[in-house]
Amino acid sequence: MIYQRSSELFVETQNYIPGGVNSPVRAFKSVGGTPIFVKEAKGAYLYDEDGRKYIDYINSWGPMLLGHAFQPVVDAVIEKTKKGTSFGTPTEIETEIAKLAVSMVPNIDKIRFVNSGTEACMSAVRLARGFTGREKIIKFRGCYHGHSDSFLIAAGSGLSTFGVPSSPGVTKGTAQDTLLADFNNIDSVKALFEANKNEIACIIIEPVAGNMGCVPPVNNFLQELRELCDANGALLIFDEVMTGFRLAKGGAQELFGIKADIVCFGKVIGGGLPVGAFAARNEIMDYLAPVGPVYQAGTLSGNPLAMAAGLAMLQAINNDVELFNRLEEKTAYLEKGMRDVLTKNNIDFTINRVGSMISVFFDNREIYDFKTAGYGDTQRFKDFFHGLLKEGIYIAPSSYETWFITDALSYEDLDFTIAKVDKITSEF
Repeated sequence: MIYQRSSELFVETQNYIPGGVNSPVRAFKSVGGTPIFVKEAKGAYLYDEDGRKYIDYINSWGPMLLGHAFQPVVDAVIEKTKKGTSFGTPTEIETEIAKLAVSMVPNIDKIRFVNSGTEACMSAVRLARGFTGREKIIKFRGCYHGHSDSFLIAAGSGLSTFGVPSSPGVTKGTAQDTLLADFNNIDSVKALFEANKNEIACIIIEPVAGNMGCVPPVNNFLQELRELCDANGALLIFDEVMTGFRLAKGGAQELFGIKADIVCFGKVIGGGLPVGAFAARNEIMDYLAPVGPVYQAGTLSGNPLAMAAGLAMLQAINNDVELFNRLEEKTAYLEKGMRDVLTKNNIDFTINRVGSMISVFFDNREIYDFKTAGYGDTQRFKDFFHGLLKEGIYIAPSSYETWFITDALSYEDLDFTIAKVDKITSEF
């Protein structure tokens, strides 16, 4: 058995950890089989407990933009660890990374660091509600903003109906304040504003969706959201936990030329350590305690190890003028190679890509929202996933997750991947 040690560990850990994992998608429920247990990683590669090597297209779900064990990040964390791991007091390095982040991202004056993307999005919505004095929010089907109660809401029966809880433990009262719209459908958003006049505090959106596969915004969708918010006194929140510092130095705001009122960060901003952040212009951020009335706090927020890792990562990104060109070129090369072999093998497929985020759907129709993301052939995806895994290529174990490309990938890695996609799909 090629996954013998991983299988043994998975059996053991289920006695102590629910489902054997600390985040559900890791359990391989969508694709079946036993999850691999990773022992170490370096550059573009993972190494499992059975000693097998994999080309990694998840990259810790996004943070490893420059590869695993990126030396400047490793060195920064080691040196900072020698001076203590947590103080619960202000530190100079928090100012350093805040100053750098504000300089890199358009339309923000201040930033507050937290410990996860979930916490960042949860805090951003609270801030928007406090700033506007309103309670309702709009989110989009298929966009994931963490596991805070307000975000775990499924669709109601119509465009202007309230949401209903989609997870036990989420109260109906919470659900009533979350309104559901369809990604890339501006009319569904307009209907919600019409039905809830002067009640909506904010729209929160992944500007490029990454939790229904990679789904980009179409036409002028983001600009129309900006205009709707302005016309209705609501704030526009960009959840850039995935896209921030990945699609451009200034994230999706820079890439699409759209100004958000509040921006949420995670993943890349922590350099692989648990970090989240949210940022806005002064008048909004000054509503936060201790300056303003909206309370938010965290014992480990601004942790020196996480700040050291994040600062080293952002400095590397900021100083590398060709980084995003290289990422674009590598991901486009992978896309073209896969398109060529999938077409040659007569496979029904759609590939969506924005920058270094890319997804393969096994359906030839356009994928533009949560409903269409479900068109793909799930059994074919399972075969695709396990075929690649056996060949030493690790992609997301769900068709509803994007791939993340790292600059550590070589063109030899990409050619190897394309060849294995050809081999696997020629047998479908």
